[in-house]
Amino acid sequence: MAAMLSNCSRFASHMITRGSVLRAKITRSLYSQGGPVLIQTKHVFNTKTVLCRKYKGNQYWINQAKYIHSTSTLWEIKEVVVPPFAESVSEGDVRWEKKVGDQVKEDDVLCEIETDKTSVPVPSPGPGVIKELFVQDGDTVKPGQKLCTIDIGATGGAAPAKEKPKPAAPPPPPPSPKAAPSAAAPPAPAAQPPVPPPAAQPPPPQAPSASMPVAAIKHAQSLEGAKVQLPPADYTREIIGTRTEQRVKMNRMRLRIAERLKDAQNTNAMLTTFNEIDMSAIMEFRKTHQDTFTKKYGIKLGFMSPFIMASAYALKDQPVVNAVIDGTDVVYRDYVDISVAVATPKGLVVPVLRSIENKNFADIEIALAALGDKARKGKITVEDMDGGTFTISNGGVFGSMMGTPIINPPQSAILGMHGVFDRPIAVKGQVVIRPMMYVALTYDHRLVDGREAVMFLRKIKAAVEDPRIMLAGL
Repeated sequence: MAAMLSNCSRFASHMITRGSVLRAKITRSLYSQGGPVLIQTKHVFNTKTVLCRKYKGNQYWINQAKYIHSTSTLWEIKEVVVPPFAESVSEGDVRWEKKVGDQVKEDDVLCEIETDKTSVPVPSPGPGVIKELFVQDGDTVKPGQKLCTIDIGATGGAAPAKEKPKPAAPPPPPPSPKAAPSAAAPPAPAAQPPVPPPAAQPPPPQAPSASMPVAAIKHAQSLEGAKVQLPPADYTREIIGTRTEQRVKMNRMRLRIAERLKDAQNTNAMLTTFNEIDMSAIMEFRKTHQDTFTKKYGIKLGFMSPFIMASAYALKDQPVVNAVIDGTDVVYRDYVDISVAVATPKGLVVPVLRSIENKNFADIEIALAALGDKARKGKITVEDMDGGTFTISNGGVFGSMMGTPIINPPQSAILGMHGVFDRPIAVKGQVVIRPMMYVALTYDHRLVDGREAVMFLRKIKAAVEDPRIMLAGL
C-alpha cells in the first residue's frame, strides 16, 4: 500500500481499471511517468476502494485492484557488457549479428567476440529492442566494456516483410450484344466507277551514302554485345573476372594462427619422417563390427580412433616424443592428451582429448563426437583447446596424398594422416593391390632424435595394421 500511495501522484490523467491494466499502452505510460508499475488484479478486494484519498475529488480510482507494487523487470533498459574471457585472453574484436532497432528474443546472439583462440557469443538478456550500440563492428573490446542497450519488453523492431497478395485477375468483360438484324443496317452506297490510278513518277535521286571503316563497324558491334559485370557479392566465394579487389581485415583467430605457425618454424628444428600403412586390417575390422558398434554406442567407428589409440600406445613406448622443451629444461608428462586439428570457416582449431592412455575405441569415438557437435554449434571454448601433448592432423578427409605438417607449439611432434588409395605393393614376393595411407611425423629435432622418431612412427604403423598388438603389449 505504501508503494501505491507513493505512486499516486503519477497517475494523473489516467483512469486505471481492470481492463485498461491489461493493455500494455497504459502500463508503459505509467512507466514513463516515473517507474515501472505492475498491477495484479487476481483478487478483488473492493470495487469502490479509494486508493488515493488525496485525489478523491478528481476521481482518481483504481477499481478491482488489490495489489500494486514497483518492479524493475517491465520495460527496463538493460546494458549488455563484454563477458569475461579465459585467463590467457585479454581482448577481442566485435562482429555484430544485430543492429539498432532489431527485435530480439531472450538468448538470441547479439554479437560474437573473436579472440585469439575462439569466438565468444554474447546472448540477449531478455526479449526487447536494441536501442543503442556503443561499439562498432570490428572494434576491439575488453571484458566488462559496454556493448549495447536493450529495451526489455519493447516491441516494434524490424520484422520480415510479408508478401503482398497479388491482385485478383479482373473478370472477363460481358459478351457484347449480338448485332441487329441486317434489315436494320443502313443501305450500302451505290457502286462508283473505278478511278484510274495516277501515273507513276520517277523516283527522286538518292544522296550518296557515307562509307564507314571496317574497324569502326567492329568496334560498334563489340559495344552492342558488351555486358556490364558487377563485382562479386562475396569475394571469398567466387571470382567472376571484374578485375576488382577487396581488402578485408584479418580476424584475430587467423592472425594468431599465422603468428603461432611462424613462431613454430622459427623456434623448432623441424624434421619430417614418412611411412606407409596398409589399411586392409582396420577396414575389415570396421566392416565386420560396424553394425554392432553403432547399435551399442549410437555412433559409427571411424579411422581416427585407431590412430589416436595407436599414437597413445607409441607415446608410451617413446616418452620423449610426449615431452617438451621449457627454457633450459625438458618437461616429461605422465599423461597423454592428444590435440585433433579441425578446419573451420573461421580457422584451424585443435580441441584436446584428455587421458587417451586409458581409453578404448568407444571412449575415443564418443569424445570425438562430443567435440564435433560443439564445433558445429560454434561452442568450442578456450578450455577445450588448452593443453595437449601431441597433435594429429587428418588431411585425408580432403583427399590429400602427402604433406608435411607443422608442429603445434609448445608440443614436440605432430602426426599427419592422409588419404587412403589403392596401390600395388609387394607382399611375400607377390604384387597385390592394397588400400594404403602415407603418414608423416614432424618432430622437433632439438629434443627428438631420428631414431626415436622412426621407431615411434613404426610403432603406429604396427598398431594400426594389427590392433591386437596393443592388447598384447607388444
